Amino acid sequence: MDFERALRKQNAEDKRRSELICELVSDAMYIPMKEKEMAAFMQVSKEEREDFRRLLQVLVSEGRLQTTTQGKYIKPQDNRHTGIYSGTARGFGFVEVEGMEQDLYIPEDRRGGAFHQDRVLVELMPGSQGRRQEACVVKILERGMKQVVGTWESCDNFGFVIPDSNKVGTDIFVPLERSKGAVTGHKVVVELTSYGDERHKPEGKVTKILGHINDPGVDILSVVNRFELPVEFGEKVLHQTDRVPEQVQESDRQGRLDLTGLQMVTIDGEDAKDLDDAVSLHLDEAGRYRLGVHIADVSNYVQENSALDWEALKRGTSVYLVDRVIPMLPHKLSNGICSLNQGVDRLSLSCLMTIDHKGEVTDYEIVETVIRVDRRMSYTSVKKILEDKDEEERRKYAELVPMFELMEELATLLRKRRHKRGAVDFDFAESKILLDGEGHPTEIKPYERNVATKIIEDFMLIANETVAQHFFWLDLPFVYRTHEKPDPEKIMKLSAFIHNFGYRVKLTGEEIHPKELQKLLDKIADTEEEMLISRLTLRSMKRARYTVECSGHFGLACQYYCHFTSPIRRYPDLQIHRIIKDQLRGRLHEERIVHYTERLPEVAKHSSKMERRADEAERETDKMKKAEYMEAHIGEIYEGVISSITQWGIYVELPNTVEGLIHVSTLEGDFFYYNEETYEMVGRDSGKTFKLGQRITIQVKGADRLAGAVDFMLPEDIME
Repeated sequence: MDFERALRKQNAEDKRRSELICELVSDAMYIPMKEKEMAAFMQVSKEEREDFRRLLQVLVSEGRLQTTTQGKYIKPQDNRHTGIYSGTARGFGFVEVEGMEQDLYIPEDRRGGAFHQDRVLVELMPGSQGRRQEACVVKILERGMKQVVGTWESCDNFGFVIPDSNKVGTDIFVPLERSKGAVTGHKVVVELTSYGDERHKPEGKVTKILGHINDPGVDILSVVNRFELPVEFGEKVLHQTDRVPEQVQESDRQGRLDLTGLQMVTIDGEDAKDLDDAVSLHLDEAGRYRLGVHIADVSNYVQENSALDWEALKRGTSVYLVDRVIPMLPHKLSNGICSLNQGVDRLSLSCLMTIDHKGEVTDYEIVETVIRVDRRMSYTSVKKILEDKDEEERRKYAELVPMFELMEELATLLRKRRHKRGAVDFDFAESKILLDGEGHPTEIKPYERNVATKIIEDFMLIANETVAQHFFWLDLPFVYRTHEKPDPEKIMKLSAFIHNFGYRVKLTGEEIHPKELQKLLDKIADTEEEMLISRLTLRSMKRARYTVECSGHFGLACQYYCHFTSPIRRYPDLQIHRIIKDQLRGRLHEERIVHYTERLPEVAKHSSKMERRADEAERETDKMKKAEYMEAHIGEIYEGVISSITQWGIYVELPNTVEGLIHVSTLEGDFFYYNEETYEMVGRDSGKTFKLGQRITIQVKGADRLAGAVDFMLPEDIME
């Protein structure tokens, strides 16, 4: 651990000095210097000169500095950028550059040997055609992908691996002596030993055989390995976990507000095991709502810089795959002492809010508490009580029914308040995939939000807002959940498109207020074009992320927002809990503030990255199981809705949320082309059109569970 601390200290110092160098060369008064001159200017000691030289070389390789022909260091030209390369099956790629609104397009012949996920230096190409800026890869700075997961194919004296990810774009050559005995059809993990070039394929060696493609569970295991999701916890982590007590210790109760006598419940799905939030509600003497959102105090058991903490940070989030959960914390913690189980004392951080009858928070307190949950409730039970008025369920939970009715009343108020200020609420269908004992899908059920899910959602939102606002005005380092304004170009395009349907949105310059999008969604509700315009509106919006700047949450139409309510499964929430406790206990002295100021940007960036990884892995497993489910329904006819149109075909979504592709080559009787301006597939001679949101009858043509792809076709009578 001493070595790790020293390494982290050195990395922090390098980062600090790098920023100073970049600031220096960017200064308007800067005169280009050579290495020796710069070292003298920055008062670098002789003992540090070699490290300083190495740092300058790294900054040049990253494209953050450039050198003149005289060897002097200058600010890089504006046409060079550093970013992450993302490949495609068709050979070209894109580079994501931090701070740029849009990814850069990399033509196939300008990849410079770049592989998917490589960090690269690119140069903008002048005279780019079309809307997207083109660039070429100048230098590969760091290889991002160290291994590939795919299917083994044997040849006479060698083999090759067909990658699961189509972003890799090429097979991997493996000499037979490095195959580990793999046979055709095996799913394998291959360590890359060479990334290839224009004349040679990438090479690798098999490090793990996951099993045959038809073996139960191998499909999901392939996704786990492809995304490098850490499954097992290390010895140090488990050792620390074993030392965590199973019950609340008397010493931990000291200085906490005792709320064990307050009526409160957890409300979760039936299969939930990590219960990190409880809620309480009553009216005060003035008839105002007194809402308590009580969150498990995970930070009491996961100490900063411990092995547990570093593992949680590395994972960033729990990953919820279709057949398993890969937790951020060991189950002994997440399902044990950190889970707000019924009838036992637990440590928590509570946000106690006083809310008036307009849904406004008039007073609040954030405090360390000891709580005891009265009942572990399910969404189904609460729905039966409130929506269905189920007499048996109401009798069973008679002592809680008044509180549930009050919760419904308050949640409605909070929802109206959000709606009034302009929060955008998309209500797209979600699904739950049911599996049998061997992992095969048996049913795909639509998941619908009900009164119970909305209550918890509304209460968590108001708690997150309250905590974020509190710390913003304290002007302390913090991690916010940010949702930036949509890209002006996308908004202008959306505005022009909806005009064809008689709708308009009010723009301020090229910007839009979320209330305008909300008004639009309200207007299109229950119309034929609802699906079409809703999807286009969603696509115009950016992805939410974690930042240290409080720049607001566009979708929620609020200035202050964070993630405070799920420290068991999200690292930013755990990090926020530490900051809250440091502030409550008077420990936020100058040194601690500097510590958070340096640490939090990386925490925010890494957590956003891990969230994206988890989302992608979850989507992949869902697609695989949906495709497997449809394998048993080939030839059957369904009615669906056109969810997307591209130049290669039409995507149709069925009521069970399965999405399939009608390839343009299967559209007979005419030459069909994609009209990008109108989002339509159009027959050149017949004028026949297929539009986004259009209801359409399809026939299941095929399904490939390994690729997670479903193919549809139009029944013959439709094309006639």
